Amino acid sequence: MKTEVKKLDSNKREISIEVTGDIIKNKFEEVFGQISKEAKIPGFRPGHAPRDILEKKYSSHAHELVMKELIPDLYNQAIDKEGLDVIELPNISDVKLDRNTLSFKAEVEISPEVAVKNYKGIKVEYKKIEVSADAIKRNIDSLKESRKLDAADDNLAKCLGYPNIAELEKIIEKQAYLQEENLQRQKIEKKIIDQITEGLDFKLPQSLVNRQLQDMARQAKLDLALKGVPREKIEEQEKTLVQQLEPEAKTQVKVYLVLSAIAKKENIPIDDHMPRKVMEFLLKEANWVEASS
Repeated sequence: MKTEVKKLDSNKREISIEVTGDIIKNKFEEVFGQISKEAKIPGFRPGHAPRDILEKKYSSHAHELVMKELIPDLYNQAIDKEGLDVIELPNISDVKLDRNTLSFKAEVEISPEVAVKNYKGIKVEYKKIEVSADAIKRNIDSLKESRKLDAADDNLAKCLGYPNIAELEKIIEKQAYLQEENLQRQKIEKKIIDQITEGLDFKLPQSLVNRQLQDMARQAKLDLALKGVPREKIEEQEKTLVQQLEPEAKTQVKVYLVLSAIAKKENIPIDDHMPRKVMEFLLKEANWVEASS
């Protein structure tokens, strides 16, 4: 197999692929064998029609099957051979096939080179989380007012499914602790992401941005529909919605590509769980410092 890669821009490549010889001949033999078993030729039982008749009647169909079966395999072999990190389905063109040679071109979009560095030992500050008695009381009072009860007592707790006010206070304290812990975790993760992406400048693959933007727009339209906004209004707002969401879509794609670059360096599998696994790695490698009061 001959391959040649042409750089179209920073993220696009055109691969010229050509194969000759037995691989083409053998595939035609295989395809005509399949056709022979299925073809209905008057005067001949299935599988017994002469080859010249099959060639004359099904030549075009055989060419289509050969291309359909060979091109995906040859394309995958080519990107492996050239070491291309392809992120989108290829655009196949200039397909030429005869009994000895198959050649075609595949235009692909590749993941950009991200020169990520200094992602270990990032300083993060944390504080011990404490839930004050006043915070618990405020939550209890809010629950009391929402139920129009006169006192924050066992009756309130029982209305909410707890045996007494002491148990309700424990639950509220735990919920408040988890909420504060989650907020602190989000701030720490944002600081890490901001620090490792700062100063990194690379062209974002448009296909990834478009895909992310479509997902975000779809979710935003669903949220509007669930709020009771009429379909006509949603459709009217769609263009504006997409424009508003585009900067965030670009940010999310950039973060994903930076995390992917770290994953490759640290041998973390690139799968659906990759972002979370990389963040866990970064948190483990961070320099944790307790914040001063």
